Amino acid sequence: MKIHYQILVLSLVLFCISCNVKESKLEEKQEKEQKDFPFLIPAEKPNRPLSAAVTRGYDTYGTMRPEQNELYTQFKYTKLKGFDYNGGDGTISRRDPSKVIFENGKYYVWYTHRKSPVPVGMANAKEATDVIPSADWDLADIYYATSEDGFTWEEQGVAVPRPPKPQPGWRSVTTTDILKWKGKYYLYFQAFMEASGLRGDFCPVSVAWANSPDGPWTHTGKLVIPNGAEGTWDQYQIHDPYPLIHDGNIYIYYKAGFDKREEFTPSKVLMQGLAIAEDPLGPFTKHPLNPLINSGHETTLFPFKEGVAAIIQRNGHEHNTIQYAKDWVNFEVASHVELLPLAAGPYVPDAFTDTKDGRGITWGISHFIKEGPDKTKNNLSILTRFDCDLSLDLNDPGMKEHYTLYGSELHYKQGLNKTQKQRIKEANDKLLNKSKKVKK
Repeated sequence: MKIHYQILVLSLVLFCISCNVKESKLEEKQEKEQKDFPFLIPAEKPNRPLSAAVTRGYDTYGTMRPEQNELYTQFKYTKLKGFDYNGGDGTISRRDPSKVIFENGKYYVWYTHRKSPVPVGMANAKEATDVIPSADWDLADIYYATSEDGFTWEEQGVAVPRPPKPQPGWRSVTTTDILKWKGKYYLYFQAFMEASGLRGDFCPVSVAWANSPDGPWTHTGKLVIPNGAEGTWDQYQIHDPYPLIHDGNIYIYYKAGFDKREEFTPSKVLMQGLAIAEDPLGPFTKHPLNPLINSGHETTLFPFKEGVAAIIQRNGHEHNTIQYAKDWVNFEVASHVELLPLAAGPYVPDAFTDTKDGRGITWGISHFIKEGPDKTKNNLSILTRFDCDLSLDLNDPGMKEHYTLYGSELHYKQGLNKTQKQRIKEANDKLLNKSKKVKK
């Protein structure tokens, strides 16, 4: 009796397997025979001919719907409390914030701080003096502020001041970012030794260190990432140093401007590179594939899964994108986004943990530029907060919307300039005169 029962069970199992195989083959056959793409989008890439656009959906973005793309987001902005800008007259400016870190029960951020007469502009750099800056970031120091909630901040004062001449940074120390390594803190920054505009925006990178995020900071006076050799892409600029920890090493991503051609606007292209060291003070070795990212004005990255993601805005073919490099070197576009934060300094909890499972970001500090009464001339920058959903641990549908209408006011701000209006008028006059001659 027991043997018959076992035979019966085995027969049923074999029958079920046979049915599943037949059903699977039937589905596969139907999928192959189906001429049109299905109404309900398959979660997996279907085994059928696909257009290049649909193929990108699966291979580039990982999904056909932006809502399901972990590296797609909208950005929301909030005014910060606690910062005084002297009525917006251009004499006090804050810009280029670092990553945000959480230490001692509060958030910390460092940034470029200028308190001076209004800059004369890079085009008039020869008119700059020891007290009158050429650019918004000229004659600046590195300040820091703390917050318990990320919205209201208390400025703590200067962290790294300009050192005495001729030390690197004597003219200006700017665009800093923070590294925590083996219990110590390091601020990397652009170290200007001349007014911006005299030869473009020339500077290398230096570093200061401290045992506490509150300092005191020791300026090493060392050029940790020097400019490249003459004729190379980064011979004039090493900007926006952005440190992360990966594979036990310090990875510093940075920006450089090159291929300067006055017939184009802007006259330079901006791209991003990478320098790697085993010690925060170097020596740093530049990656042989530099530049690694072909677009972007500032440099903002964060660990994501086993790789690293980058926010790419303002410049280049691939601006307004989030990109991803599984190997931390070869970046691919992961999403197209809008209203990206300028000079974003995100809160990245795992920036220094050497994680192999980066969780992403949800907020940070960025800046707005030209915020004075005359927004076309007044060099004034202000810090702001941005929020987003570029995180594996957050599911905020309101951050994933992709049918956003910005209204007429924003679009009309992008109106024609005088030269363009004159060009159109001349074209219309020419066409009208030609029409009159034909009628005669």
